[in-house]
Amino acid sequence: MRIFAIADPHGNYSKIKGLLEKAGKIDLALVAGDITNFGPDEKALELFELFDVPVLAVPGNCDHPSILKVLDNSKAVNLHQKSYTIDDTVFIGSGGSNPTPFCTPFEIPECDIGSGLEEMMKAAENDNMKIVLLTHAPPYGVLDEIPSGHVGCTSFSAFIGRAELIVCGHIHEARGIVRTKGTVVVNPGMAASGYAALIEMNEDSHRHMIEVQLLHF
Repeated sequence: MRIFAIADPHGNYSKIKGLLEKAGKIDLALVAGDITNFGPDEKALELFELFDVPVLAVPGNCDHPSILKVLDNSKAVNLHQKSYTIDDTVFIGSGGSNPTPFCTPFEIPECDIGSGLEEMMKAAENDNMKIVLLTHAPPYGVLDEIPSGHVGCTSFSAFIGRAELIVCGHIHEARGIVRTKGTVVVNPGMAASGYAALIEMNEDSHRHMIEVQLLHF
């Protein structure tokens, strides 16, 4: 499966077509939040129209919670607090972010942000499915560092070692790839600045392989 992943377009979709050309053939697109820049919610529809493959999306803290209704009625799949299965892979999502100092529109208390994810995770594990977690905020301690320290979500840290792949965004300066405890964590970078990631999930007879290429246009 070839997955095109973006985060943080913030309503600027001018680089997406160029990034898609660089990526080549893809099977699926993941959008890791901050789809708009504080609205309007309908702006997200312009992004989804750029894709001719299935799109799974979660909102970010700079989106209004009302964007969830737009996602529900769009061609994309609203993955916020939901799961979506493709073959033997389950995609589980959570949008918004843990609290920030900036009082942005879609912030969720730490005690609530992971609500529902554990149940979906256990169901996928019981069915021996491969798990991809799509979030806006990164897990605490991984691709979440700013000058003042780590600002990621502790609830998401619990899924490291359980999910095979975590795609996140939120921290623009933390673009990168980290492999830890059997989980690949990817922050594609800020799509508004021309960054994305191409993720290939391949399976041979021995193990499930994940290869990641960071893209820039």
